[in-house]
Amino acid sequence: MTATQLDLAGMPARLFSATPSRLSTWLDCPRRYKFVYVDRPPPAKGPPWAHNSVGASVHAALAAWWSLPVQRRTPVSAGALVRSKWIGLGFRDDEQALQWRERAVEMVSAYAERLDPYDEPVGVERTVAMRTPTLAFSGRIDRLDRRGNELVVVDYKTGRHVLTTDDARGSLALALYAAAAARTLRTRCLAVELHHLPTGRVVRWEHTEATLDRQLGRAHDIAAEAAAAPARIATGEDVDAVYPPRAGPMCGWCDFAAHCAEGRAAAAPRASWAGLAEDIAPLDDED
Repeated sequence: MTATQLDLAGMPARLFSATPSRLSTWLDCPRRYKFVYVDRPPPAKGPPWAHNSVGASVHAALAAWWSLPVQRRTPVSAGALVRSKWIGLGFRDDEQALQWRERAVEMVSAYAERLDPYDEPVGVERTVAMRTPTLAFSGRIDRLDRRGNELVVVDYKTGRHVLTTDDARGSLALALYAAAAARTLRTRCLAVELHHLPTGRVVRWEHTEATLDRQLGRAHDIAAEAAAAPARIATGEDVDAVYPPRAGPMCGWCDFAAHCAEGRAAAAPRASWAGLAEDIAPLDDED
């Protein structure tokens, strides 16, 4: 054993640096994880997705809305912020991009009508973090509210998937946000909400300390698998065995389909505007 090895022998294990995106990428497809987090330089991505442009524009507008003086937090200003923050990438053409910009203006304006501009959030685009013996987690919460003596994690959604309670209950990201927010701000945080702007639907789930602990255990298991991958390769395992593709219908949405023969065989690449929520109707007020 060398002197360097002796020096390192008593050192604690290096913490795995995790974000919700990093954990979910490993869970969804280890090969995609390799493309994003291991390969340097990473392989070139495909074209940008229009639905991501809508989501990013809406998130930026809502973040900016809360930074306005309270008297200016109106539905009209929310819509104007969408136009000023608009990202027109990934659409079929300029006409489709314009149509979706105005649709985003309508959905954000309608959402702002339901907000109390005087109900100041604890945080907007707030970064929270926590450490365990093996994991260093950090993430950015769209909005963190205070309801009574507790915090509530709010996550904006703009996609075409109509949300259910299962989406909030099963979300690893939301659970980790809640646990990290509680530790960062030393305040109870068990409730998580998904706010679906295309329909106006709010889906809420109230965790318990036990369910948050289970989700944290799940995060540790995922992180342990991902962290062990480089050592497996160092001992001679085949790279494709360590980072296998999980081929299926979702491969058509992968940014790295051009670099994955198994993914291309599983699903044809989708058009960059295919994820737009063309047929979702707004939620009626009486619902």
